Amino acid sequence: MSEAETIITLENVYKIFGPNPRGRAFDLCSSGVGKDEVQRQTGHVVGMKDISFEVKKGEIFVVMGLSGSGKSTAIRTVNKLHEVTHGRVIVEGTDVQQLRGAALQSFRREKLAMVFQHFALFPHRNIIDNTAYGLKVQGVDKPKRQAAAIEALAMVGLEAYAFNSTRELSGGMQQRVGLARALCSNPDILLMDEAFSALDPLIRRQMQDELMAIQDKVHKTILFITHDLNEALRMGSRICILRDGLVIQIGTPEEILTEPADGYVAEFVQDVDQGRVIDVGKVMHDAVILDPTSTLTQCVDALGDRRGGFVVDADNRPTGMLSLTDAATALAHGTTDLGSVLRSDFDTTTPGARFNENYAAAGRGQPIAVVDESGRLIGELEPREIMEEMGRVEQLVDGFEREVFL
Repeated sequence: MSEAETIITLENVYKIFGPNPRGRAFDLCSSGVGKDEVQRQTGHVVGMKDISFEVKKGEIFVVMGLSGSGKSTAIRTVNKLHEVTHGRVIVEGTDVQQLRGAALQSFRREKLAMVFQHFALFPHRNIIDNTAYGLKVQGVDKPKRQAAAIEALAMVGLEAYAFNSTRELSGGMQQRVGLARALCSNPDILLMDEAFSALDPLIRRQMQDELMAIQDKVHKTILFITHDLNEALRMGSRICILRDGLVIQIGTPEEILTEPADGYVAEFVQDVDQGRVIDVGKVMHDAVILDPTSTLTQCVDALGDRRGGFVVDADNRPTGMLSLTDAATALAHGTTDLGSVLRSDFDTTTPGARFNENYAAAGRGQPIAVVDESGRLIGELEPREIMEEMGRVEQLVDGFEREVFL
């Protein structure tokens, strides 16, 4: 499979706030002087410092950091709500920071849509008119834009409320309208700036679920900003962690959790439920496939240091599992027939399944068959390996010298 096309690129981007951002403040910043010292010497605020990252087509790329990290500044350079001090921002081959006037307006309307933390709905317009507003600005006639709005509202489960007032909706429902409005004009790119941060935890999780379900259908390129690592790990195809305007680490959720770049990232991940992020493919092994015509003693020898093996059919689908514990008990009682000891009630999983999806099976203490989408045996997972991997991650995090961050 070829690598996905790059849709958004930030190249060595600096953003400094103040009356003379390209003067002494930039010289200090670009020479390695820290954010606080630049502000002390010049009165200018460093928002972004030499930030580079790429967002691939169809992925949810999450930029995460605490307040003042530069994450919201970064997303605002993509639609030129902020002009950069230095560097380039490229969106589908267009140098965004060079756009002016009508060209910039056209780019914003046609290429991307933004969902804000605060819903920014027009209180004097009903739901369908709020949803269709972007198409109205583009000059789309009313029947077409209303049809598109109904379709977008259906994606977020609000088509029945199309002609209600915004004041009649809860906060979570209003944020759904904000998402529908962004989807209505069918943009290539969604920019989501702390879009779910103002919602109650349960509603927030529901919105995360809805966005991921919608993404499975529409495959937009999404640049998602959050200060919440759990949200980042749950939503992101990849995550970029910022601190004080600097990129600290970019990686998949699993890479961020299991291979933190430094103590700062380790501080974030130490309280995360690892089982919700690490997948079975991380630790599974090749399965031991047993010959059903072999004796029980021969099968035990074939297991070696593994705790179980499997018998498969002609299509390589597992039909029985031999546990080393069961085999040892049977041999102690003089049983040598493999068929009498095989289990048919073994558990199966997939390489993409998370650890937490296998806790119940692991609790039974037996090897778990790892199968592909066709049910063919491709590996084996032992309960102790889940605990060993989670323990390894904890030791890795504990190994970092803790950094205190304000």
